[in-house]
Amino acid sequence: MPLNAELAAFLDAVPLLRYEGEPAAFRAKMDAGMGMRPVTTELPRVADRTVPGPADAPELAVRVYAPSDEPGLPVTVFYHGGGFCIGSIASHDPVARKIAADANCVVVSVEYRLAPEHPYPAAYEDAYAAYAWAREHAADIGGDPGRVAVAGDSAGGSLAAGVCLMARDRGIPQPTFQLLWYPGTGLDAGAHASKPNDPLLPAAALAWFAEHYYARLSDAQRREYAAVGLVPDLSGLAPAHIVVAGEDPLHAEGVAYAERLREAGVPVGLDDHEDLSHGFVSFADFVPPCAEAARSSYAALRDALAKG
Repeated sequence: MPLNAELAAFLDAVPLLRYEGEPAAFRAKMDAGMGMRPVTTELPRVADRTVPGPADAPELAVRVYAPSDEPGLPVTVFYHGGGFCIGSIASHDPVARKIAADANCVVVSVEYRLAPEHPYPAAYEDAYAAYAWAREHAADIGGDPGRVAVAGDSAGGSLAAGVCLMARDRGIPQPTFQLLWYPGTGLDAGAHASKPNDPLLPAAALAWFAEHYYARLSDAQRREYAAVGLVPDLSGLAPAHIVVAGEDPLHAEGVAYAERLREAGVPVGLDDHEDLSHGFVSFADFVPPCAEAARSSYAALRDALAKG
């Protein structure tokens, strides 16, 4: 299906990143929003702080967003996208704000370490440490420790899924819910070539991320947590809601992961937006079809957290 006309027109008008050189050169551009000026979702409480990182690793910067001063709100730990190489709390500040407002939850957005300076498993260990901290300290940030979800887009979706596996394997409670926007899962990676023209994740971008992150993983690392779809046993994981985009080269990976979760007995919902691209949640302020698609995933998160 052709890319949605409104989204295509928007992407034609903005300066997209050129994937060449080292990731460090891209980060400031992405943090600045690639020239876009999204609407700021005003919230009563937004605060930066640090939390303990993994053993023998630095503290983690997080940004905490609250939609109200009401105590005992559910919590969502959010991991930004960027191929494990770029992206930050700043680049995904608009998305984190919308999660807090639309899902009526406290959001903890995590500044995990990036490759190639910090290769696997740094990002996954940081993501897990942030989730474990949120469970233990939810009440300190106005949250309910019994209702803690994870969410992420792209690489952040992979991290959220990985945290569920790590929590199961390390013996701490599962998240209440996992919301995964267009995650990479390692399944059906051969389908990438069938969708080479996604404006946000073109073939050149996939090759660039592979050069700086994925190609440096061993098969054993991929099967451990970095390619969640290749893990043999997916049982006992949190209920999931997976969102995919039809023009995205990661589309087949998300669909296949949803099916593997179902086969393992995990409750899972799948939203397939056939005419949207990778990264569409970040364009909700500019493109009405993206906003509509994003609202449906926020609603799934809100409903799951309300049920506990």
